[in-house]
Amino acid sequence: MADSRSSRSSEGLGASSPAPAVTRAAAVLEALAASSNGRLTLSDLARELGIPKSSTSNLLLALEEARLITRQGSDFALGRKLVELGAAYLSRMDEVQEFYRFCEQAPTLSGETVRIAMLDGDHVIYLARYEGHPAVRLTSNIGDKMPVSLCAVGKILIARLHDHDIAEMFPDGMQLPTMTQHSLRTAEEFKAEIATIRQRGYAFEDEESTLGVVCLAVPVPTHGAHGPSLGLSVTALKATYSEEQGALMVKELQELAHLLGNPMG
Repeated sequence: MADSRSSRSSEGLGASSPAPAVTRAAAVLEALAASSNGRLTLSDLARELGIPKSSTSNLLLALEEARLITRQGSDFALGRKLVELGAAYLSRMDEVQEFYRFCEQAPTLSGETVRIAMLDGDHVIYLARYEGHPAVRLTSNIGDKMPVSLCAVGKILIARLHDHDIAEMFPDGMQLPTMTQHSLRTAEEFKAEIATIRQRGYAFEDEESTLGVVCLAVPVPTHGAHGPSLGLSVTALKATYSEEQGALMVKELQELAHLLGNPMG
C-alpha cells in the first residue's frame, strides 16, 4: 500500500490550503489524537506533515504557547486547553443542557449513570455523562469513541440506518473488535441483533464492553435531514439489575429522547 504522503505536493500538507498553517495545526492535533500512546516526536510529526523539521518546530511552538499541545521530554501530546474548548462546545449544545436537567429530576434515571452519544461512522462519541450511580465503572469517558458493536447506544443508532448501508459497513465475514468474552464477534451476529433491536425498540448490552455491567439505549429523533444521530444509554450493575428496573429505565430514556428530539422542548 502506497504511503498517503506520496500524493502530497513538494510543499507538504496544506500547500494548497488558503491557510496552510491552520491546516497543518489541525493535522498535528489529529495525528496526536490517533497515536497509539498519545505522543509523537518532532520527526514523527514532520513526516506526517511532509514539511521540514524547522517549519514543524515553529508550528509546534505556537501550538504549545496556545496550550493546545504539551511537551513531554522529546515527545508532544495533546494539551488541556482542548478539554476546555470541548467542554465549552458541549455546554452550549441545547441537547446536552436538557439532558442534565432531565436526569436530575427523573425518578429512576436520577440514581443511575446515563450518557448521551453521537454516531460517527462505525463509532459513537460520548458527549455527556450524568453520574447518578458512580459505582458503575465505565470504559468510556466524555469525548471518547467506542465501536458501535460494543455498546448499546451504538447498536440502536446503527439500527436506524438503511439495510444496504449496514451491509456495506459490516459485510458478512467481517470480524468485530471485542472487549470481553461476551462481545459480538462477527458482522452476522451484529446484524442479527440489529433485527431484534428494531422489533424491541431499544438496545441491550450484556457485559459486552465491561464485565458486570449491562446497558440499555434508545435513539433520539433527528432534527431534520442533517441533524446529528444522537442516542441515550443507561448502565446498571448486572448483579442488581432486573427486568422491572430495565422497563422503568427504558420508559424514562424514551421520555428524555422525545424531549431532546422535539425542537419546541
